[in-house]
Amino acid sequence: MAPYEALYGRRCRSPVGWFELGEARFFGTDLVQDALDKVKLIQEWLRTAQSRQKSYTDRKVRDVSYMVGEKVLLNVSLMKGVMRFGKKGKLSPQFSGSFEVFRSIGEVAYELALPPSLSGVHPVFHVSMLRKYIDDPSHVLDFRTVQLDGDLTYDVKLVAISERQV
Repeated sequence: MAPYEALYGRRCRSPVGWFELGEARFFGTDLVQDALDKVKLIQEWLRTAQSRQKSYTDRKVRDVSYMVGEKVLLNVSLMKGVMRFGKKGKLSPQFSGSFEVFRSIGEVAYELALPPSLSGVHPVFHVSMLRKYIDDPSHVLDFRTVQLDGDLTYDVKLVAISERQV
């Protein structure tokens, strides 16, 4: 059966379907019952497909919510092709932060309290770009020492040579 016929219970009126080989079919009460059976079958197929797609999606979904004042890391690896913190490509950092959640905007968006050096960045981010930060003193970065250019890059200054090979 053609998809059009299965959905609408009648043949498509295009010239392709005007002529049919074989004997003609008479209309009657069987036609209504056949149409109802086909509609139920199609609905069952749609429910099966929907259930399968939902199971695929549920594997990826994680219910995450942050409280105001919590610390989060910002995922910057999604900005492809952009110079992020002086590195491009493989060596660029995946996460930046830790930033404090300033307020919640709806269920999936959060405004972060960004430092003044990142004033060119919009402070509202989707929950998929945030990761919970577990406080560790060795991770603390001082943003006051970094001077960002207009395109949010900075110059790396050599502090010391830690190792040398000949």
